[in-house]
Parts: sequence; C-alpha cells; structure tokens
Amino acid sequence: MTKRSPSLTESQYFILAALQDAPLHGYGIIKVAEQATDGRVKLAVGTLYGALDRMERSGWLEADHEEIVDGRARRYYRLTEDGDAVLRQEALRMQRAAAVVIGRPSFRAVQA
Repeated sequence: MTKRSPSLTESQYFILAALQDAPLHGYGIIKVAEQATDGRVKLAVGTLYGALDRMERSGWLEADHEEIVDGRARRYYRLTEDGDAVLRQEALRMQRAAAVVIGRPSFRAVQA
C-alpha cells in the first residue's frame, strides 16, 4: 500500500508555496500569500504561527535564521525537501481534480 500525504489546508498550501523561492519571516509569508491569491487568502497571525509550528514539527519547513528588527526577533523559515515534495504532491492532486471538471463537455460549453 502506498503512503499518501493528507490534503493540505488552503493556509498550509499557500504558506509552503510562499517559501518556494527564499526564506521568509511571518509577515513576509502573509504578504506573499495575499499577493499570490489577489487578496483572497488573508492569513491571520494566529493561524500562521500555529500552522508554522505544526509544519515545522512535520518536517515540511524549518527555521532558517533570525534577525533583530526594532528590538524584536524576526524568525525566517525555509521549505525543506519534504515540504517541497508535499507541496508538489498537493498541487498535482488539485490539478488532477480540476481536470475532471474542466475536461467535461458541459464545463467547456459554459466557457465558450
């Protein structure tokens, strides 16, 4: 039996996607997710840090470094290889699921 990762929540998906290019701190992740979705996904701070903690324990991301800004520590996170694999698997799952609907003749007729 093949081990399958559970589907990611929308927040988890966009947090991991935000970290694909470079390490980011929490506020940077929030802004990238918001920009990538044209403002549709707005991560609350509590949601973000709870998700970061769970995903760090899962091995999908890890702390990269910290810096002090205005006297406060700013932690940067980076995507791990496992996190990248989970993200890509979820993107492929969603692509296949969308193809079922988009490929239907009734859907194509509505789009014409």
